[in-house]
Amino acid sequence: MKAIRRFTVRPVLPEPLMPLAELARNLRWSWHTETRELFQSVDPEGWQAAGGDPVRLLGAVPAARLSELAADRRFLRRLAVAAADLDDYVHGGRWYQTHENGGALPAAIAYFSPEFGITAALPQYSGGLGILAGDHLKAASDLGVPVIGVGLLYRHGYFRQSLSRDGWQQEHYPVLDPHELPLSLLRQEDGAPARVTLSLPGGRSLHAHIWQARVGRVPLLLLDSDVEDNDPGAREVTDRLYGGGSDHRLLQEMLLGIGGVRAVRAYCRVTGHPDPEVFHTNEGHAGFLGLERIRELEGERGLGFDAAVEAVRAGTVFTTHTPVPAGIDRFERSLVARHFGEGGELAGVPVERILELGAESYPGGDPGVFNMAVMGLRLAQRANGVSTLHGAVSRGMFAGLWPGFDAADVPIVSVTNGVHAPTWVAPEVMRLGARQIGAGRTEDALAVGGSTRWDAVAQIADQDVWDVRRSLREQLVQEVRDRLRASWKQRGAADAELGWVDTVLDPDVLTIGFARRVPSYKRLTLMLRDPERLRALLLDPDRPVQIVVAGKAHPADDGGKRLVQELVRFSDDPRVRHRIVFLPDYGMAMAQKLYPGCDVWLNNPLRPLEACGTSGMKAALNGCLNLSVLDGWWDEWFEPDFGWAIPTADGLGTDEDRRDDLEAAALYELIENRVAPRFYDRAGRTGLPDRWIEMVRRTLVSLGPKVLAGRMVREYVERLYAPAALSHRALTADAARDLAWWKGRIRAAWPRVAVEHVEAVAATPVGGTAELGATLTLRVRVALDALAPEDVEVQAVAGRVDAQDVIKDGRAFPLKPAAGPDLEGRWVYEGPLALDRTGPFGYTVRVLPTHPLLATPAELGLVAGPADTDPAGGVLLR
Repeated sequence: MKAIRRFTVRPVLPEPLMPLAELARNLRWSWHTETRELFQSVDPEGWQAAGGDPVRLLGAVPAARLSELAADRRFLRRLAVAAADLDDYVHGGRWYQTHENGGALPAAIAYFSPEFGITAALPQYSGGLGILAGDHLKAASDLGVPVIGVGLLYRHGYFRQSLSRDGWQQEHYPVLDPHELPLSLLRQEDGAPARVTLSLPGGRSLHAHIWQARVGRVPLLLLDSDVEDNDPGAREVTDRLYGGGSDHRLLQEMLLGIGGVRAVRAYCRVTGHPDPEVFHTNEGHAGFLGLERIRELEGERGLGFDAAVEAVRAGTVFTTHTPVPAGIDRFERSLVARHFGEGGELAGVPVERILELGAESYPGGDPGVFNMAVMGLRLAQRANGVSTLHGAVSRGMFAGLWPGFDAADVPIVSVTNGVHAPTWVAPEVMRLGARQIGAGRTEDALAVGGSTRWDAVAQIADQDVWDVRRSLREQLVQEVRDRLRASWKQRGAADAELGWVDTVLDPDVLTIGFARRVPSYKRLTLMLRDPERLRALLLDPDRPVQIVVAGKAHPADDGGKRLVQELVRFSDDPRVRHRIVFLPDYGMAMAQKLYPGCDVWLNNPLRPLEACGTSGMKAALNGCLNLSVLDGWWDEWFEPDFGWAIPTADGLGTDEDRRDDLEAAALYELIENRVAPRFYDRAGRTGLPDRWIEMVRRTLVSLGPKVLAGRMVREYVERLYAPAALSHRALTADAARDLAWWKGRIRAAWPRVAVEHVEAVAATPVGGTAELGATLTLRVRVALDALAPEDVEVQAVAGRVDAQDVIKDGRAFPLKPAAGPDLEGRWVYEGPLALDRTGPFGYTVRVLPTHPLLATPAELGLVAGPADTDPAGGVLLR
């Protein structure tokens, strides 16, 4: 008989054990080894059955066991220590509270993301974006950064993956009960659940409750539309992560952005938390948060639309994670207009102005769509990519928003991603490092990531390094066998035909890992390009290789599913199935065993389509060496001392088959002739692979401090959050109105701004041979129309030129007004230009708007150059 309603009955903890409830409700346990070990000691078998989830564990512990623990003085001492440590961690001063520029730092930052990967016990993530967001919150907590996370609570999470008998991916969507998760409802002062409401077309409403998760010091607010007051369609808005059609996705993103701002306001009102000064949009999915803040400013501070936009921009940071336009959410303009038009959301905000913010109003853009990333960039004064290479790719991809500027001048900077070491480093590696780094709280040792402490890892003995690496490989072998057996049973196999699983993998064989989402550009099956050559590598009698593969294709991506099936069918072959395995249902729990247990982490995307690729960072922190295409973070930090770069065939254009053939051959060559020989070389007197161990050591010493999420969050604070907070404070209502008026005046006059004449005064005539160290005096006549010199900056840009006379690595030099204006509004500017580089050299002159409240001269996307030259506007000196 099926129950008509399900709910959870929780045990009543004895008074001495009450601190267990607080420890279970704060997700710090997910990265704090001592707390996890405390819960495991409550009931070791129950801990395993609960999947390492303290909330589930406490819901199943027998009352007799709880009574026993309540009288166990040793356990109570451990409990008291853990509770006191959490209290100190949550309330004590940390890096942020002792920052030398504390007065400039924001009182609070709201961080919006469509997914958060905190722990497997809270499955609200699909891949790298969510894991990055979770690591961002954890590192912010470790550093004491006052972040408020904002997302959605998906009742089915992302899908669970299994395989059919013939290897086809199958999706399952288990129902998640928030009451069984480490969450609590945000409640008003009267005890009623706090909620937010959005208006929908046709007089409908979308209500959402606000669930809280505690991520150390950081609150994470998750909006849930499964509310009884909603109609059936509205209740399903937060059903699945990245599910449904365009209308469904638009409603999810409206709830995340607009509802998220309202949830933050409710949280701050109820708890007394400071209101955010900075809003961080992690990808375009949350971009509608800017519209809600515009509505607030128009209604509460009486600002007009343009002034409200300026005030919103000042305190907003936008991070883009995609290197391809196809990765951006784009909606039909008519759909957006319907939801924000009459009877829809944001009443009083002109719908045409909303549509302008997401318009692809640049060459090659589609006038019929509303682009979420474009809106995110237009409503953020500061933007960044997630690696140095990705920043460059993003500047090129979005250059149409800044017409007239070289891609290098597009105002998108880079903050390279990092990973949260306490989450991803195996306890065995942590203990090994602690002997050299020293005792102390893990979060403190790794959050700051000082190179001095990491240098101490170089002193760890070779035998200790090798013993830990083999132990982790052995644990992975057992994990793989357990998961493989369970997978084959799901596929319909009987125990009697699974004896071979006990021989899968070998703890003494070189182990390569490959695990990630399965879009085509990540090339899951590149390793299968030459199946016979791969088999030879796997079965080499002297230097065998074994490979562990995992990954999920999007439910709607049949192409990705075919790649999974191709890999599964190869790994099912009895000739090689003991050397290569595919593990379904890749997630955080699997990853925490996979990264430490592999010797080499493989990454072979189509360059430059990997924005960052943080899985290799997690592997590196465990002493796993990277074998990767020079893309994302690996392009930035690769050195031969600690890994290998797979050569790429970047010049082949659209011939993807040829490119894959060449790069697969390069991959086989590296494994066969460099990676495997290095691993199996035991010629030294110790019988250990000395050169391999040295690469492991160099990985930890050189990459360790760089790949930390603590380093990443510190960069966000100092390079983006602090400047955004200062801009937010400067944009008072009057300042916002003045800035909006000034921008309008500049845009109106700009078509008549031009550099009319440039001349250089020097002993050596322009166009001749100039000597290093010489100085030119530039004299420039500029038409400013009705603008004044304080409205603009006139610059000379000089540097080496290439064969097409394009200035490379140019530097800008300001010129000063020397005379003017004449009757037609012309001014004369002058300034010196030092010839400080040899070789082909050139310069040009440009005019840019300038204002104290601009973050960059490119902010308006306006630039004027010489009227009588080509767009490069250059003069050459050879």
